[in-house]
Amino acid sequence: MNEQGEKLQKVLAQAGFGSRRTMEKWIAAGRVSVNGEPANLGMRVLPGDLVKTERRTIRVGERDHSARVLLYHKPEGEIVSRDDPEKRASVFDKLPKLRGQKWIAIGRLDFNTSGLLIFTTSGELANRLMHPRFEVEREYAVRVQGTMTDEQINQVLKVGVELEDGPVTFDKLEDQGGEGYNHWYRVMLKEGRNRIVRRTFDALGLPVSRLMRVRFGIINLPPRLKRGMTAELGEGEVAQVLEWVGITGEVNEPVQDEVAPDSSEQKPSEPRRPVRAGGNRPRSGNRTSGGGRPGAGSRTGSRSR
Repeated sequence: MNEQGEKLQKVLAQAGFGSRRTMEKWIAAGRVSVNGEPANLGMRVLPGDLVKTERRTIRVGERDHSARVLLYHKPEGEIVSRDDPEKRASVFDKLPKLRGQKWIAIGRLDFNTSGLLIFTTSGELANRLMHPRFEVEREYAVRVQGTMTDEQINQVLKVGVELEDGPVTFDKLEDQGGEGYNHWYRVMLKEGRNRIVRRTFDALGLPVSRLMRVRFGIINLPPRLKRGMTAELGEGEVAQVLEWVGITGEVNEPVQDEVAPDSSEQKPSEPRRPVRAGGNRPRSGNRTSGGGRPGAGSRTGSRSR
């Protein structure tokens, strides 16, 4: 193969066979062929090439018109990983089984964080929602031990809080009240660094006692979706999400397991008709409006099914 085209392991991963690392092992073990010939590491494939594995056969460049989007209300005490040496409960144990594809979690939540998790079979959609260049909003309800001062609020909204991996500022911060020593806030930011909300409040001397994601992009945590339950978006709702991120024609590529591709350069665009979930389009400078008790009152474009 010449230097044009996509790397074979990337194409296989985007088609939902597994991670790129796993695909490299498959290729090295002789489990993949291209146009009837054994594949080798470093091989690139072009549109129209026929790629065959033990599981199924795909033709490079063909797109899947059946993108699926699944919402999950993650409880505390579950990990967002398929492999855990400690054998803890995994969110993937609660998801519908797929044939020939795998679910990807769009934005992880740590073991002690609850709330909205979004899964999809679309690599392109996962990329648009996860890659930092698209600055998709994440909103959280946070309960901390203590109350923020005016100086701390100004710091987190304007000056920035210095963390070991760089400064962070919140795009929105709302006081939601509280009783006794615990106080609730609703915060919004446009990045997903590991444990960034907890680390920010820790740096301010306000340990987080509860953290719940209530929105990701235009999708809110459905108020009727109980912990540990899933709700799949309908075809029309999926089409609205695809349009919101700038994927036209309602087509997309299936996804690899756990890691979103990072090749897209297109910025998500504003949809012609917004879904019922709240939120600004990616990379907008506007602030969202909040209100209500933390984690309550959210709406989504889907209904629990």
